[in-house]
Amino acid sequence: MKPTNWKLLKVLPMDPANELSCLLKEEQMLVAMLAPSFPVEFEYPTIISQLKELGFDKVVEVALGAAETNRQLLKLVKANPKKKFITAPCPSLVRVVRSKYPHLAKYLASVESPMIQTARIVKKKFPEAKLVFIGPCPVKRLEANEDYPEREILVLTYKEIKKIFQERNVKGDPQATLGFDLSSSATRLYPISGGLAQSCGINRLLTDEEYDVVSGPELCQKVLTSFEKSRLKVLDILFCKEGCIMGKGIDNDLSVKERRERVITHWSKGEF
Repeated sequence: MKPTNWKLLKVLPMDPANELSCLLKEEQMLVAMLAPSFPVEFEYPTIISQLKELGFDKVVEVALGAAETNRQLLKLVKANPKKKFITAPCPSLVRVVRSKYPHLAKYLASVESPMIQTARIVKKKFPEAKLVFIGPCPVKRLEANEDYPEREILVLTYKEIKKIFQERNVKGDPQATLGFDLSSSATRLYPISGGLAQSCGINRLLTDEEYDVVSGPELCQKVLTSFEKSRLKVLDILFCKEGCIMGKGIDNDLSVKERRERVITHWSKGEF
């Protein structure tokens, strides 16, 4: 058997900077949905000030949607104690399963990702809002455009929004006291491998043999190959090694340890 080809599908070609420029010119409310890995790349609360200086009306923490993802996943697991589940917030992993392990697609938990859950929450509160997701993963663009086109979410990576800041000379106010317009602290560990299991409570609901935390292409391949024959009930899995803190849309040279510490520090501060 040939080894699995882990090269991801090519991300849809588009000019996110141009699309954002068009949105900024419109008079409708513009909402930024900031992924929970943002402390890896930006200082808080300066990033809030930067986004509002750029032209966003509201800035929402996607950790808020992660809390709803957790609630629904936990409900699903409790209601189906004999079934097996593969968590599905990671669009790269979802596409790997669909393309390389189609027989495992039935195990993908039917729960929307934090990005989509956040979009639902924002649209309920601000029905006319235009949504822009900003995060570490360019493959979220495929999730938005292929899986949920009706949500009309523009996806930008941290690299892309930093470039826009530079081009428009957006500095923000380091002394700003602005906070998120909508936020949640309990799920800020989501971008770290195992963050879902810890914040969701899966690690307390199931035994060590019934759940596993996996990240990185090699380990993903190994555990997916043996998943059906294993005793696992829940597989908390992310395609990038160490989790979303190592996403391709991040633009810095911080070590894994430094990235983890930044996310943990933000989480430990609690609500803003």
